[in-house]
Amino acid sequence: MPRIARAAIVSVALAGLWPVSGFCGPDRFAQLQSAYDHEADPVRKAKDLAKLEPDQFASVREQLAAGDEVEALQQLEHFRDEVNLTVAALQPLAPKGEAHPEGFKELQIALREALRQMDSIITGLDVDKRPWFRAVRADLLASQNVLIDVLFPPKPRKTLPKNPAPGGPQ
Repeated sequence: MPRIARAAIVSVALAGLWPVSGFCGPDRFAQLQSAYDHEADPVRKAKDLAKLEPDQFASVREQLAAGDEVEALQQLEHFRDEVNLTVAALQPLAPKGEAHPEGFKELQIALREALRQMDSIITGLDVDKRPWFRAVRADLLASQNVLIDVLFPPKPRKTLPKNPAPGGPQ
């Protein structure tokens, strides 16, 4: 069988499986949210929340396009609350965060993207509606900073012994 024909068959087969695999469709957000809600392990919960972030912001953008800033803000506040709960659940694992960054890293990267999305959303809002969205952004930034501190803890500063001044009393 020629190479092009094989590639076409594989493409058609994969295209047929695409909707079944959960990578598209209107239920993707609900599936991801359900997976996050039912997960008990904090690391897997953080990974699920990281996967949920793009769909969450797509939904927020749809609400804003429809002119429903209140619903968009409620969705963002809900996302912020989920982030706070997940970061709090990861805190007991913080001493291992640098050596075992799973979950911490994915959530931090998702929050970095969320902050970029928030900046884009805020600049498109009326000036009088920005403070509420900025408050959510500030909370997400604080959570991201916690994750960065876990992933990259400050190194202890070396203190140099004080040398007596030359020619002074010893």
